Amino acid sequence: MKNILKVLFFFTMASSLVHAQGKIMLDEIVVVVANKMIKHSDIEAQIANLKMQGTAVTDQSYCELLEQLMVTKLYENQAELDSLFVSETEVEANIDRRIRYFIQQIGSREKLESFYNKSVVAIKEEFREMIRSQMIAGQMENKITEDVRVTPNEVRQFFEQLPPDSVPLVQTEYEVSQIIKKPVITQAQKDATKAKLNEYRDRILKGERFSALAAFYSEDPGSAKKGGELGFFNRGEMYSEFESTAFSLKEGELSPVIETKAGFHILQLIERRGESVNVRHLLLQTQPSAEELYAAQKFLDSVAKLIRDSVHSFDEAAQLFSDDPSGRTGGLYTSPYSGNARMVSEEMEPDVFFIIDKFEIGQVSNASPMQNEDREQAMRILQLRNRTSPHKANLQSDYDKIYTIALNEAKQKAMEDWLVKKIKTTYIKQTNKAESCTFKYRWDK
Repeated sequence: MKNILKVLFFFTMASSLVHAQGKIMLDEIVVVVANKMIKHSDIEAQIANLKMQGTAVTDQSYCELLEQLMVTKLYENQAELDSLFVSETEVEANIDRRIRYFIQQIGSREKLESFYNKSVVAIKEEFREMIRSQMIAGQMENKITEDVRVTPNEVRQFFEQLPPDSVPLVQTEYEVSQIIKKPVITQAQKDATKAKLNEYRDRILKGERFSALAAFYSEDPGSAKKGGELGFFNRGEMYSEFESTAFSLKEGELSPVIETKAGFHILQLIERRGESVNVRHLLLQTQPSAEELYAAQKFLDSVAKLIRDSVHSFDEAAQLFSDDPSGRTGGLYTSPYSGNARMVSEEMEPDVFFIIDKFEIGQVSNASPMQNEDREQAMRILQLRNRTSPHKANLQSDYDKIYTIALNEAKQKAMEDWLVKKIKTTYIKQTNKAESCTFKYRWDK
């Protein structure tokens, strides 16, 4: 079994994915690990997720995915015993990375929202606890392997023992820098957005249906299709300003205009159930004017000329002129999907790869439009810092990659040794459905 949590790295998509496909699942318990249950629906959701990613599903997939979930529950249980935890900031960053990956896979934010029939915000909140669980299990993995080391001699021995057809092929990799200029959004433009939203609010107060206005005017495409309805959420799951307003409303009550990182909203409480609420919202975002976008483009084109004329290096210009935090590191572009600074083409935004694909090393682009994960418009220039050619890995130029492979092998062995011991001392109850599977580990002890 390869990295045991690897397949679980992306969304397991849970029941909503299967329901989005119009299926109904029998939610029977298949296995209990310690005090944690694995249900039939959990496994079916994993299978649906694999199909969405285009991964072949075989007759053995059910049992393989079940065992991966059993391993995860074993890790999670031990992590709780060892008081391991992850912060909300870490969970949020992890969710954002996965959302970006699936938007890339499916083609656009709108297509993702259409597939699940809910907004990205609602998708994120639905899977928050599941992702937290996976991250805690991952922390347990890290604790088990934190003292595993491989020496340079062990790395060399590992590489020399690889069969010729097992030596990895290193794909073309890219290093890219960027300078971002955000167009000015004036207070007057923000005030105009708020005024428009207040007009909609007045219309609702005069008797028009919130759901109708949200469906027609809201700039949150996922919830707009459902009349602005987000579905139930708990405290700690939304932007703080949004959440404090939602939980302060009475059923049917309309909020004043509020501002969050996503834009300006009005809310209406549909229903409260204990510590959960369901609201409608209508979102408007303040976008820069065409004149401000053009000004940002002209500014960056002038910066690009300064770099080409050797007045500034790209790193210097990024520190001087970029509106993005990456400017502090010379504008180093990192993959929105993997977080890597050295990446293959699939790890880049398609627009970035389209621009730098044919560049010479050091070449600087003209200004081009971009949109960040909050759908804010901006302009940027790009530089191709480096490009490698595809080749068979070797110790001279790819030592870091070979070291990582050798270290992962050593960590995998440490994890498997831990699992074998822990299974023997953990309560595990399997149903007939699980007992019919052939597993790698002896879960029946």
